[in-house]
Amino acid sequence: MTNTFPIPDREEERVAELEEYQILDTVPEAAFDEITELAAEILQCPASFIEFMDGNRQWFKSKYGLPDDYTETPRDIAVCSHTICQSDLLCVPDLSEDERFADNPLVNNAPNVRFYAGMPLITPTGHAIGTLCTVDFEKRELSISQQEALRRLSRQVVTQLELRRALLEMNDAIKTRDDMNAELQSEREKTDILMEKILPKSIAEEIKDNGKVTPRYFDEASILFSDIVGFTKLTETLPPNTLVDLLDQIFCRFDTIAAKHGVEKIKTIGDAYMCVSGINNDKEGHAEKLCAMAIEMRDYMQKANVQREKLRMPRWDIRIGIHSGPVISGVVGENKFTFDIWGDAVNIASLMEQNSESGRINISESTQYRVHQKFNLIDRGEIASSKKGNLAMFFLENSKP
Repeated sequence: MTNTFPIPDREEERVAELEEYQILDTVPEAAFDEITELAAEILQCPASFIEFMDGNRQWFKSKYGLPDDYTETPRDIAVCSHTICQSDLLCVPDLSEDERFADNPLVNNAPNVRFYAGMPLITPTGHAIGTLCTVDFEKRELSISQQEALRRLSRQVVTQLELRRALLEMNDAIKTRDDMNAELQSEREKTDILMEKILPKSIAEEIKDNGKVTPRYFDEASILFSDIVGFTKLTETLPPNTLVDLLDQIFCRFDTIAAKHGVEKIKTIGDAYMCVSGINNDKEGHAEKLCAMAIEMRDYMQKANVQREKLRMPRWDIRIGIHSGPVISGVVGENKFTFDIWGDAVNIASLMEQNSESGRINISESTQYRVHQKFNLIDRGEIASSKKGNLAMFFLENSKP
């Protein structure tokens, strides 16, 4: 279908730039309405308007002297279709005498417009995206000063458009910034949660505040080691996925028990589980907490084995060792943080576990001294260890009534 209205050069670019202003179909704005009213007053015309021309219509952003419901007209009857094809003022004293507009329905029918003066709204890139116009229903002429005033007012419209676009871009930039900040905050919170899962809370906070952790010495704490008896043979009889799933199930339960008793998990190595009590401002009763946790770990494994035996599945028995003494704690690594504890007490706790028995909890004399009033113990006497010589050891049975 052939267009019945003139088309400016670079029409697609012109329409695209108009859309970038996001002005079409927006609500009235005082800055534009004041210019429209001023144009009508200066030119002494009964009607004035600011319109923008897209591919098919002219849409009125602001109008003075026109009905409120008069918001747009088809492009093929718009006199402004000719205005946007030039770079300067289009002034027609009598539209009915101009062959371009004599057959226009707005001219030869109601409202029978006669006079028209329109200035294209030319953007900084050179596109005429709309017009500032005045009309009259009688033939008339404009003085040179009135013509110049209309030109200046059109430039004010473009200035308002640019300010409006700058404001929109600034709002978009602010929204983008806020979205990025929200995303960063979300990622920071995820990182904080992850750090608190793998590090003690106080240690995680120190890393967040200082970027590093100062090693700390604790004059007493209690350390627990546990491992699964005969784990190497179990690995030979189970598929890898099953093995990992079972370990995950057991260690997750141990984590829950540790949290319940306020004990800090240190790490797992293969089938070994290591935790400590007394390094998170919870020095009071650290040995008792760890013993209570050890009993719950043992009881959980015993109940699980009852079910496993009913299903004719191999048992998973653990042995546990506990020792109390001084330790040093700290974080090693830069890209991957690892919280750990060191000291002779850690080595002795490991020896307690190695010299324990299946399904039993073996504690040192140091731990026994701290918990004997609240737990039932079995004195094992001194047991020879390859690294520390003879050490007094005790089996932890259960809590006293």
